[in-house]
Amino acid sequence: MLSEQSAATVRATLPVVGGAIGEITERFYAGMFAARPDLLRDLFNRGNQAAGTQRQALAGSIAAFATHLVDHPDERPDAMLSRIAHKHVSLGIAPEQYALVHEHLFAAIVDVLGEAVTPEVAAAWDEVYWLMANALIAIEKRLYDESGGPGWREWEVVGRVEETADVATFRLRPADPGPVPDFRAGQYVSVQVELADGARQIRQYSLSAAPGSPVRQFSVKRVCDTAGPDGEVSGHLHARVRVGDRLRLSAPYGDLVLPAQDAAAPLLLASAGIGVTPIVAMLGQLADHGHEGPVLVVHGDRSPADHALRVDHEAYAEKLPDASVHFFYETGAEEPHRTGLVDLTGIPVPNGTRAYLCGPLPFMRAVRTQLIERGVAPADIHYEVFGPDLWLARQGRS
Repeated sequence: MLSEQSAATVRATLPVVGGAIGEITERFYAGMFAARPDLLRDLFNRGNQAAGTQRQALAGSIAAFATHLVDHPDERPDAMLSRIAHKHVSLGIAPEQYALVHEHLFAAIVDVLGEAVTPEVAAAWDEVYWLMANALIAIEKRLYDESGGPGWREWEVVGRVEETADVATFRLRPADPGPVPDFRAGQYVSVQVELADGARQIRQYSLSAAPGSPVRQFSVKRVCDTAGPDGEVSGHLHARVRVGDRLRLSAPYGDLVLPAQDAAAPLLLASAGIGVTPIVAMLGQLADHGHEGPVLVVHGDRSPADHALRVDHEAYAEKLPDASVHFFYETGAEEPHRTGLVDLTGIPVPNGTRAYLCGPLPFMRAVRTQLIERGVAPADIHYEVFGPDLWLARQGRS
């Protein structure tokens, strides 16, 4: 809980700090990478740094956390903290790195705001930072304890499937004789690859097979961005990684997971594009466990040919006794599927539905709005963002 004196100071200065948080985070990253270039080389996503999306996500999380502290002093934003903590442990973030971030972040705050950062203001925002940092450190310790601690394990590629022109599925087994710990449908692994310049870059990919499989399976969309740099890691995996090659993987993490099994619970699993990957794993789990309640399956894509894992998507849904499938394609749709963007108009959404969304932010925002208008409680709508959480960044500015 934020102290009363600090809460008053943060409330008074939040508009100023919030208004400058974008410039603050830009200078923060510049200063930290100047002091520690190895972090950009081997830990932080260079593509996100170049595009500025990581700065936006950090700014949004700080602003959202501070706003929550002053608006809801007796509550902790556990959902936000959990999402950040899972991402951190998948990267191997250690407690001592929070002191490094603190050093460069507060240097950037002083650099941008100058004399406005009085000792009182500095103390208040220092309290905000360490409340957030210590909460994350505690969550991350628990996650590390559950997974056996930070670290990387080598896995051998035993299968590769070209799902579409831009999506490939990789299947891997451990390169050592150790056991394969299970995971929860919806979770992801971090994959570390060594690029041509020697950098060891890390990306997260959702596991796209149902839990219980003896292999790790993830599906990778090749990122080709006309507005920015192409995906370094996705391009490397598509161009260079074949059966017999080895990759370094983290333990599975991620908090977009189905709750404890309730065979009668109504569910909605909505995806778009490569967001289908965790949704297919969830459908596989539901089919394996004999889920009997209604399941509304919704997916949007450019065309049927671009719909990765479509065979599994349909096959798992067909195994469920009360599933309703609705695919939307911008082009090439054939009955019973529809042409256009995802639109829930006319699709029954049962009372008490819990919704799980994964896909581009505009898609998730549109579906969330439609669901709330249909009476689904906001607390029952869960989402996964690939890359920096810019949904949170938007909330932090609102």
